[in-house]
Amino acid sequence: MTDIGSDAGFPRPDELLPHRAPFLLVDEIVELQPGERCVAKWHLTGDETFFAGHFPGRPTLPGVLMVEAIAQTAGLAAAAASSLEGKLALFGGIDKARFRRQVTPGDTLRLEATIDRLSARAGRASGTASVEGQTACEASMMFLIADADDLD
Repeated sequence: MTDIGSDAGFPRPDELLPHRAPFLLVDEIVELQPGERCVAKWHLTGDETFFAGHFPGRPTLPGVLMVEAIAQTAGLAAAAASSLEGKLALFGGIDKARFRRQVTPGDTLRLEATIDRLSARAGRASGTASVEGQTACEASMMFLIADADDLD
């Protein structure tokens, strides 16, 4: 994973999400509308350990990790909402996940997520992952809101 950060003045992903390497799948925030929308990037170097086994000789990003990266991008939008300070968004369900293109080492995944509904207890989001304008994955998801302190 590359250095986590942003040149656009947005917070770093690790300042909003509790995820850490090797499971923080977002390197930088490109656009952020708290509680509404986030666009982020994940730069795949080829050094990620999953490429060695998925698949030997033809490294391909696992689809479930694309869905997780979209969820983390939605989590960034949710976490940036002041109403969710001290809260944590947890997966509640995945709907309509579709995979359209392989993602390989050296690709930069552009992640876009929109919060479709957000309350104090749960929310819905949808998003896409693309490479050079080509959709690689799209999915809708539900998430539950928990107190971050309850998880210690």
